[in-house]
Formats: sequence, structure tokens, C-alpha cells
Amino acid sequence: MLECIPTRKVEHTAGKINPAKACQPLGAMYAALGIHGCLPHSHGSQGCCAYHRMALTRHFRDPIMASSSSFTEGASVFGGAANLKASIKNVFKIYNPEIMAVHTTCLSETIGDDVPTIIKQSEVPEGKIVIHANTPSYVGSHVTGFSNMCKAMVSYLAESDGRAKKERVNILPGFVNPGDMREIKRLVRELGVEMTMFPDTSNVVDAPLTGRYEMYPEGGATVAEIRDSGNSKLTLALGAWSSEAAGALLQEKCGVPCVPLKIPIGLKATDEFIMALKDGFGVPVPRSLTIERGQVVDTLIDTHFHYQGKKVAVVGDPDLVIPLTEFLLTMGMVPAYVMTGTPGQRFESEIQQMLDEAGIKDGVAKAEGDLFELHKWVKDNPVDLLIGNTHCKYIARAEDVPLVRFGFPIFDRAVHYLMPVVGYRGCLRLIEQISNALLERRDRDCKDEDYELIL
Repeated sequence: MLECIPTRKVEHTAGKINPAKACQPLGAMYAALGIHGCLPHSHGSQGCCAYHRMALTRHFRDPIMASSSSFTEGASVFGGAANLKASIKNVFKIYNPEIMAVHTTCLSETIGDDVPTIIKQSEVPEGKIVIHANTPSYVGSHVTGFSNMCKAMVSYLAESDGRAKKERVNILPGFVNPGDMREIKRLVRELGVEMTMFPDTSNVVDAPLTGRYEMYPEGGATVAEIRDSGNSKLTLALGAWSSEAAGALLQEKCGVPCVPLKIPIGLKATDEFIMALKDGFGVPVPRSLTIERGQVVDTLIDTHFHYQGKKVAVVGDPDLVIPLTEFLLTMGMVPAYVMTGTPGQRFESEIQQMLDEAGIKDGVAKAEGDLFELHKWVKDNPVDLLIGNTHCKYIARAEDVPLVRFGFPIFDRAVHYLMPVVGYRGCLRLIEQISNALLERRDRDCKDEDYELIL
């Protein structure tokens, strides 16, 4: 694509060529799958729903179920109230979910459908629930949609009985893979703290193969658990973009104190997560976690010469990229370009502060970024490593730069969604991936006399 532009500096300001993000409904659909017995519903055309299902299915390699209001020309002009009412009636009759989570699309948002009123006027069977989130695709990103659906869970479901709060923590995990959610839950269990995680897509989008199809796998946070989250002692909202709004609403609605944290990627962010639980519940840090942390520190010492001083470009969701950049600095790497497709000047200021504190003067941080622009940066001033999702493979190939796949989506490699990058175990995996990518490049490029057995 860069062959089509002049070699001089070119800035495009009116729109994006290759935005580094997906749209809101995709994130809302993923969040809804984290409720047990939930069927996500796309209030728009079949094509929108099919795209979001396809993207999630390709990333998780598991069939993603969702229904659609199936807009045609008539609904596009006169509104989709009749379509949504018919959808709610048919979904409960045919698919029988416990809860239906409606998210809007560009079409229904542009028309201006009053979704809460339509839901109130619909035939919802006794004991069944319908929630909704407004998720216009032309605002924010898939992370924004995830956040809006999490807020809807709190708005529609969370309650407080007014009694003393239970010794339990609510974990809002952010837009992460089910493997990460499993690891976060393991860390909390190691500390001996009772918890409720929502949404929770483990055992939903990574359900085991049993020989019997289950439309609603056993995973996910139950409606009862989300309702009772208003009686918890503390909420940890992991990720400013994906979880903080829901945590703040839960605090306002039910009086549950919310502590906003980074997603625990890297040594420092994981330490902060562990200490928040320790301080919040007065529990000791078990020796098992101290050993895990020590293994990370030991590995950093053992392998630092593989990546020390290497320039790296990072792109992905802001809640993932911020703690990852922090960890790369801990490793002694030089983040030359740090980009997210999600809007928010807070991203740029947080990254820039990290770079300034590390003494990196020429690093670039950009929110609402464009992979075309990132490609231009890498072409003009090459880096040693690129970290990002599958879409980055074209930049990596064109510029002959090693790529470590990270974030969402990853379509062209297997098992990523099962392997955590959070916690101390996640630190080890990131060190392994980064070290080995750079060592593979060294072996490929070195002279015969430098082709060593031990590196």
C-alpha cells in the first residue's frame, strides 16, 4: 500500500485508511457472551451481526451464537421497533436463553430507535430478562462497546440489599481472552479471596469438546451473581477503557467502592493487582505467588541480553498496550511507536509519561491511530520488533520485521486465546515470545561463523 504514496512526509487528516480497531457492537457481543445463558442480539442488519460473529469465531475458533433484528429497507426507513419486538418473542420461544442482551448498530442508532421503550412494549416471558446497550459503530471502538455492555449489566441487574457488604471482590476483567480470565481468577483464589467476575467468557468461547453441543455452555457469570455484585465489599475495575465506567456505576448505584487498575500485564501491573487484594481484604500474599514473581525476575536477568535496548513498535487496545508498554520498559526495551485505534487523549498522556520517566525522548504515542500511518513510521525509521494483532503481519512482511502476535484479533495462529498474558505466568510467556522472536531473527540473519548452538 505504501508504494502508492510519495516518499515525502504525508499526513492524512480526514478519515482513516486502515484503522487499528473494530466497531462497538463486536465488543458488546463479546461482553454479553460472558453472562451465563445469554444470547447476544444485534439490533440492525443481518450483515452486521454476521461480521461480528465471524470475527469472534475466527479468533476463538469456537462457534459464536447471536441473533439479529434483520433489518430490511422498511426497517431502515421507518425504524426497527416491529423487528425487535418480533425478535424478542421468537428468540425466547425458539432458543430459550435466560437473558437476551441487545446492542445497537449504526443503522438503528442513526434511525434513533428508542430501545428501552421497545423492550418495555415487548412480550418478555416471565422469569426472562432483556438488557440493552447503545453501541453506535461510528463512535469509539470494540473496547467502547465492551464497556457499554458491562455498564448495562450493572444498570439492569446489580442490586444492593442495604446490609453489610460481603467479604467478596467484584472483578471486571476488561476485554481480555478467556485464558486471561482464568489466570486472574487463579490469582484471586491463591490469595483466598471470594470473588465474582463479570463478564466471564471462560468455558463459553473456549468450551471443551464433549461430543454434545451446548448452545449455552456452563461458563459465564450467572444473573444471580451479577445481581449480588452490589453486595460485595470491593470492585477492581481492570482497564480504564473497558471496565472503569461499569465499576464507577456500580459504586454510584450500590455503594461498592471501586479501585481502577491496569489489566495485570507485566510485573508492575500484576504487583498492583495483588497488593490491591492484599490491602482490601487484609490477606497475606502466599509463598506460591512470591515464587512465581521470583521466577519472572530471575528470567528477566537470565535473558535480558536478548532484548535489551531493542526498538519496538506496539499497537492494540489501550487497556492492553499501556501495561504492556510498562513491561517492555521494565525489560529494558525501547518503545519507539505506541499506538491504539481507540480514541482517548489519556492514552497518549499515560504512554508519554512512561517514556519520559524512562528517558526515551523520541518515542511516539498516538490514540485513534491508523495502521497505514504506523507502517509509514516503521518504514521511515525501522524497529527491531513489532507487537500487535494479525493485521500487523502485512507491515511485518513488507518491512521484514519480526512480529509477536498480541491482543485482538489473532486469526492466523492457534491457541493464543487459551494462553494467558496476565499475571506472573503471563510475564514468562511474553518474555519467551519476545526473546524467541528476536533469537529466530538472529539465527536467520547471522553469518555461518556466528551461527551458535548456545545464545
